[in-house]
Amino acid sequence: MIIRSVKAYRVLQPFVDGPYRMSKGRTADAFDAVIVALTSDDGLTGWGEMAPLGTFYSAAFAAGAEAGVAEIAPHLLGRDPRALAQIGRLMDTVFAGHPYIKSAIDMACWDLAARGAGVPLVTMLGGREGDTAELYKVVTHGTPDSMAAHARRIMDEGYRRIQVKVGGDVHGDIESLHAVAGVVPKGTVIFCDANAGWTPLKARQFVDATRDVDYVFEQPCRTLEENMSVRRACNKPMVLDESVEKLEDLIAIHRMGLADGLTLKISRIGGVSKTRLLRDLAAEMGFMITVEDTGGAEIDTAAMAHLSLSTPEERRSHAIAFHQWVTIRTASNEPPVIGNRMGIPDGDGLGIDVLPETLGEPFLSLTHAG
Repeated sequence: MIIRSVKAYRVLQPFVDGPYRMSKGRTADAFDAVIVALTSDDGLTGWGEMAPLGTFYSAAFAAGAEAGVAEIAPHLLGRDPRALAQIGRLMDTVFAGHPYIKSAIDMACWDLAARGAGVPLVTMLGGREGDTAELYKVVTHGTPDSMAAHARRIMDEGYRRIQVKVGGDVHGDIESLHAVAGVVPKGTVIFCDANAGWTPLKARQFVDATRDVDYVFEQPCRTLEENMSVRRACNKPMVLDESVEKLEDLIAIHRMGLADGLTLKISRIGGVSKTRLLRDLAAEMGFMITVEDTGGAEIDTAAMAHLSLSTPEERRSHAIAFHQWVTIRTASNEPPVIGNRMGIPDGDGLGIDVLPETLGEPFLSLTHAG
């Protein structure tokens, strides 16, 4: 099997519920996705997707992915997509850094390799652990009343896990958390996610004023050292997200005893290959693990589902159904959501059937001359 052609698309995916709001006025109206299709000499196609949340959430942006994919793509023609480690080293050789650019390509290689083997991707990622993963929903930043109302709507939908966005004005966020906690049923799992928005002082203020609420504190500050200073004063479990970009970060977090759980974002780490590596090591180290991404529709959500359901069940925290966030459909046979749980599609590879007619014209189309 060799890669005979590469196509890439850029697809704007508007949000169903309007603007997504984080602290400090950070807002996005859509995911801006780059989608890659790799077709082999035997006619199979593998798909990959990456979609940043605006330009403020991570060191990634769609225009950069578009330009970077065009630089890397010619080097993929004629290569065996099943040689995943070789493809990864090739991409790192011809294009230094910028892991998010390589994420959709790596995902497409995994999809193509699994389709060629006639197995679902979850099998190649270690085997299926359970039928479904429990989902959470996000209470985006707003006034205490609006956030409490949002949390109540999520509970009415049957969800029992929420992520509450904090990281702005600390006194307002203290009030918002108490408002949310006051309207959700006892036993609701609450994550308070500051998205690295606070100084240690503000994070400690928040912790001190919310000791009466049961929650998991997620990424209060930017650096490991800052988060460690909060960890020492915190009586809550802590999860890190933005701090986990590479293997060295995982090792440092483990050695410092800095977190109880990790959120692994596929595009931030650089694709399915590197996410799987960190996921497996994190599980051996005893972390609770969430595997997701910065955004995307059916393609990316399917990859998230396969990675989640091949994570040891006792180490899996929860998952998120990003394909339900957006108004555009890019594939049929999407990851199934039943109530507050998500499974994986039936079929080989990612299991989805991409609808090319919904993607528009490719910005890149290359074919192997051989």
